[in-house]
Amino acid sequence: MSQVIGFVGAGQMGEPMVVRLVRAGYRVVVYARRAPVRERLRACGAEVVDSAAAAAAAADIVIVCVFSDAQLVEIVGGPDGVLAAAGLDTVVVSHTTGAVSTVMDLAATHPDGPVLLDGPVSGSAEDIAAGKLTVLLGGPALAVEAARPVLEAYARTIVVTGGLGSALAVKLVNNALFAANAQLVALAAEVGRRLGIEDNDLLDALAACSGNSYAATSIRRTGGFPKFEQLAAPFLRKDVAACVAATSDLGVDLGLLGTVIAAGPFDLG
Repeated sequence: MSQVIGFVGAGQMGEPMVVRLVRAGYRVVVYARRAPVRERLRACGAEVVDSAAAAAAAADIVIVCVFSDAQLVEIVGGPDGVLAAAGLDTVVVSHTTGAVSTVMDLAATHPDGPVLLDGPVSGSAEDIAAGKLTVLLGGPALAVEAARPVLEAYARTIVVTGGLGSALAVKLVNNALFAANAQLVALAAEVGRRLGIEDNDLLDALAACSGNSYAATSIRRTGGFPKFEQLAAPFLRKDVAACVAATSDLGVDLGLLGTVIAAGPFDLG
């Protein structure tokens, strides 16, 4: 394939994305900070460079997969960032789940290009490795279609949501609903315990019943409520905070969703 893919943020989610891109036949130029990751990426066939700007300068499509808005602004914005280094025709995809205002502000700094897309994801590192991630994608139609075949290296489902920022808005609502569902499952387990039902027995039964949900399945697969809270709560707290900030900026009340998220047994505040 002739396209060059720049990649920044080869962490827990990003590293298997790079592997899938290389296996799909793309030339992947990647910036990663940790030495062990850099060595693994070289071994899988990626070209490792020393800065995000170097990864962007060589690329037709740049994918940024970092954890927070602060990291996204650091990597993408500024005179040494991805947008400054990339060509005007380059498409930059952000997989970060954060505030809509962050991607809008970053895009406004380069109105003539490169084109920034918001592409938050739904799924796990295992889903990426299996090529069945879900990506929500927002931005100009031509740029979205240019990015789509590249993202299909690790995404089974790509949902085009509209203009820039729309994918993040959908993802934030999704995450609020997931967080509320997880809290409801935990509350249901409290009722179950009072009825003499063990947590694992309840989760196993729900898997075959109408009360099942993606949240219940996730709790069951991760090994129960304490393990789920340990693994998922840090990400859910970030996502819930982003949703609250985004809706507050727009004067939107989360209503009962917010009440359930705040009142449930998991610490998501």
